[in-house]
Amino acid sequence: MFDIEASLDTRLLAESRNRPTVMFPEALDARTLEAACFLGRFIRPVFLAPEAEVRALAARALGHLGSDRVAYTLAESAFVSPDSRPDLVEAFAAACLDWCQVHERPMSLDVARAMVSEPGRFGIWAVKLGHADMVVGGAIHEPKAFFRPMVDLLAQRSVTCEAGVFVLPDEHPEEVYPHNIVVFGDVGVNATMTPRILAEVAVGTCAVARDLIPEEVLPEIRCAMVSYSNRGSDEGPSPELVRQAADLVPEILAERIQHAERYRSIQIRGEVKVNVALSRRSADLYHAEGMPWEGAPNVIVCPNLDMGNLLYNLYATRFPDARKFPVMFGLLFQGVDLPMDCTPEDIRLAVKASVLRLHHYGQWKRSPKDTFFRRHRVLVLNPGSTSTRTSIFEGDEERFTEELQHPAEALKAFEGRPITAQFAFRKEAVLGFLSDHGLALSDLDAVSARGGLLRPIPHGTWKVDRAMLEDLKSGGRGEHASNLGALIAAELVAGTGKPAYIVDPVVVDEAEPKVKVSGLKELPRRVISHALNQIATARRYAEERETFYERINVIVAHMGGGITVGAHRKGRYVDVNNGLDGEGPFSPQRSGSLPPGQLIDLCFSGKYTRAELKLLNKGRGGLMDLLGTSDLREVERRAESGDAEARLVFEALAYQVAKAIAALVPAFDGEPMDAILLTGGMARSARLVGELRRLTAALGCPVQVYPGENEMAALAKGALRVLSGREAARDYPPSP
Repeated sequence: MFDIEASLDTRLLAESRNRPTVMFPEALDARTLEAACFLGRFIRPVFLAPEAEVRALAARALGHLGSDRVAYTLAESAFVSPDSRPDLVEAFAAACLDWCQVHERPMSLDVARAMVSEPGRFGIWAVKLGHADMVVGGAIHEPKAFFRPMVDLLAQRSVTCEAGVFVLPDEHPEEVYPHNIVVFGDVGVNATMTPRILAEVAVGTCAVARDLIPEEVLPEIRCAMVSYSNRGSDEGPSPELVRQAADLVPEILAERIQHAERYRSIQIRGEVKVNVALSRRSADLYHAEGMPWEGAPNVIVCPNLDMGNLLYNLYATRFPDARKFPVMFGLLFQGVDLPMDCTPEDIRLAVKASVLRLHHYGQWKRSPKDTFFRRHRVLVLNPGSTSTRTSIFEGDEERFTEELQHPAEALKAFEGRPITAQFAFRKEAVLGFLSDHGLALSDLDAVSARGGLLRPIPHGTWKVDRAMLEDLKSGGRGEHASNLGALIAAELVAGTGKPAYIVDPVVVDEAEPKVKVSGLKELPRRVISHALNQIATARRYAEERETFYERINVIVAHMGGGITVGAHRKGRYVDVNNGLDGEGPFSPQRSGSLPPGQLIDLCFSGKYTRAELKLLNKGRGGLMDLLGTSDLREVERRAESGDAEARLVFEALAYQVAKAIAALVPAFDGEPMDAILLTGGMARSARLVGELRRLTAALGCPVQVYPGENEMAALAKGALRVLSGREAARDYPPSP
């Protein structure tokens, strides 16, 4: 049986990281709440009920889901009782009166207030007026209390339709419907029936099928418009009406094809008898009747509401294991109507399908208003040696980004001076970036910067304060461009009342004392790593599983110019190699751990100066020293062309990373590991990833790949967690 949910999940994750706001008026229905607990990666849920009541229902009815999933969903959600938002009730009531006046349905203000205070209509009006993107209901609301108002208020076209999508189990004879997939289109949503309405319904239903079923599964969408009787439209479209509709199909379908080429695979045939459309011998019968395709249809446009409902319920009853869900056409993806006998699986499939179509059309970018999930505007700064990466985030969405280059001639004035001398110069470049995008400092909610070489601190988001600035200005723990981040951030927000933060700097240290003991008392291990990307990658893995960083055990291998391999145990970064000093696997530019005795001899051989040895350790070591290149892609090309030395070095690199991963097993104190996560630029190498999967297979946990670095998003999210109240900012320096 085709796994339509896995297909929807894969495509949704590929479409967009921005999540639409979805209203759930039936928040106290256990089926609806359970479905929402599987949707956190794709939507921002708004439950129209008091938070305490929703949490009580979850505790009472959703124990079988596990506490992590439920807790994660509720942490990602908003809770709104209509009576707690009189401002919205008044706005919705006023809009309701205006709508009623236009449609000649007189109503008093008190009646309008009472009407829009009902959760179903409150949710519909929230979408209508741009406070949310989609409303989901019908599981406990009668049609006249939800479906009809939803269609009346949200319809964007003169024709609407509800399609029922079925993926039938393997026990159903596949020769009836290819791959046991069938989509029923119901003409009964429309009050009247004309040839154009019927043609629009047929094309719209086929578009639903094409949007949701990949072409590799159903290369063609074949639609049969069923004719019902010769007695007119009281019982359904007559053969003559269907013939007229079929004549209009090419024109309407051509408009769809102009929008997207994928609709070219749609074929529609009219005037098909019910017994032919539903027959086991439909493929032969279609061929005998001169159909323009070989095989059976996969879309059937039902002649009336009764037959549409009958077929939907008949297949649902006969095949309880079928995957089934409704999809509305004509509402611009803003509404989901649920059958009253729906299951939690039906609900989540219906929502995922509608969200996918919302993304698929390319018309939706973000919620019109941020009424329920405020989009805080955060300036993100990431200073490097010759540039300052700068971005503006509005919520999770990166709106503008630029790498502000600092030419060598401009930096020459700062030669021989502490790195902190550059902060005013770089601040002016950042102000220019803001000005170029029409923004002032007053438009920001916060500035979030890459942290520098500070005292060892736990992970988290840290307030930039006087003590932090003094440590950075002194440079006592080292000179590095990242020291500029907090300095620039503090200067920008000075006098504005806006906060400045740093997030997970390289000095994050949560290792236990035993981890830092070496064989020489004078040389305890130091913890310096790619903490920002390490922790961001672990958080991303947790979010994808709808749980928290604090509830997972993962090993993260950051593989870039330097390589750090870290153990993350239940929200603590408990062990990692010091990649800055060259500890651990060799990398494109770093030597990695070296044999101590031989290193001592080399240091005193007179062959190299101290500076030259430092450069070999970091800058000219690793792949640069071994093969003369820091580009892993070049190493792979040489290995594939028969270069034995390149092949050996590539295998050694993979082996050392795998060995570093395996060496961290004791860091979990006997607890099982959830996954190994590969990130950084070298994680783009399919060959390296394949080798690491093979070499670590004995650990018995999956390997997930997150190529590249997501530092800007990680810095923004750290600030957003604080601004949204999900995390408290830490005070520097940490308490002893």
